[in-house]
Amino acid sequence: MKTSNFFDYKGENGVSIAGGAPDWFTGRQYKKLAPKYWFFKKYKDGEFNRADYTFHYIIEVLDKLDAKQVYEELGEDAVLLCWERSEPDFFCHRSLVAAWFKDRLGVDVDELETK
Repeated sequence: MKTSNFFDYKGENGVSIAGGAPDWFTGRQYKKLAPKYWFFKKYKDGEFNRADYTFHYIIEVLDKLDAKQVYEELGEDAVLLCWERSEPDFFCHRSLVAAWFKDRLGVDVDELETK
């Protein structure tokens, strides 16, 4: 399993974990890992910082899921996609999902390198 974004990965193993995907995206969508709109909006509007966003994402999304079940449903070959570009110091929920899998399952889920 890897992570990336809609712009850099166009392969057949892409799985959207965002609240919404681009119109052209025809891959699977796994909305169980999507952030809740209300705290996502607060973060984008500058009302929440990274710590606030992380707190709510963990409590309202990840803590309600079983990591082993989610990993199995997604599959080892899945590339988890969202909107944030892979730039230095980027922050998004796919990195939180990767850390969750590492913590709960001991599985490394790395960001695909862009060219």
